[in-house]
Amino acid sequence: MPAHPLALVTGSAHRLGKAFALTLARMGCSIALHYHGSADEAQKTRAEIHALGAQTHLLQADLTDPAQISDLFTELDRILQDSSLLLSIVVNSAAIMPVGKPGDLSLADWNSALDLNLRAPFLIAQHAASRMTGGGLIVNITDVGAQKAWSRYPSYTVSKAGLESLTRMLARALAPGIRVNAIAPGLVLPSEVVTPEQWNKLVEKLPLKRAARIEEITSSLEFLIKNEYITGQTIVVDGGYSLI
Repeated sequence: MPAHPLALVTGSAHRLGKAFALTLARMGCSIALHYHGSADEAQKTRAEIHALGAQTHLLQADLTDPAQISDLFTELDRILQDSSLLLSIVVNSAAIMPVGKPGDLSLADWNSALDLNLRAPFLIAQHAASRMTGGGLIVNITDVGAQKAWSRYPSYTVSKAGLESLTRMLARALAPGIRVNAIAPGLVLPSEVVTPEQWNKLVEKLPLKRAARIEEITSSLEFLIKNEYITGQTIVVDGGYSLI
């Protein structure tokens, strides 16, 4: 990494996005902490990052709106111009998971998932690539569900499958200066759309019989940063979920 790396992490106010931001802070990065509506949680995450001795810059944006993505990078440019920081890492973690079988899912829920989970990472990669003049790494957070047929989450599943395809395409297009990879977690943190009973049943089906620990997911990001000979790959960290 460069002497003064800046890492942009989308959806980093809470859940896995927060964990990725804290990991990058421990590795010596300054953090561009993106959030949409979770302002209070973003402030708490910012305080945790500061306690690690890292700089944090809060960036609010609705990533389903291309104009707000453009504005986010305009603000990021101001941060870069007023410092010795270099945009070196982007982690596309923000996502939404609408519920509804194919026959019931609304057009709004279909569009929201595709806009946030797939179009936003594409637009962010476009903006980031033009600023990563010294090279860099883009990591898309997909899902083991990208390889499944989850009928209750059609827009989410399709968007994550598309994100894995986008990862490979961008890796080829942006090489050699910028590497693009993906991390596909399995069961880590219970979702609001899954009941505790459903979650426990899913965990029991896993070959490893437990959910992932946060550090078992974030260590994949550390690995991708340290190993500079990997691009266009999706690292699956799922406790064997892809085997069932």
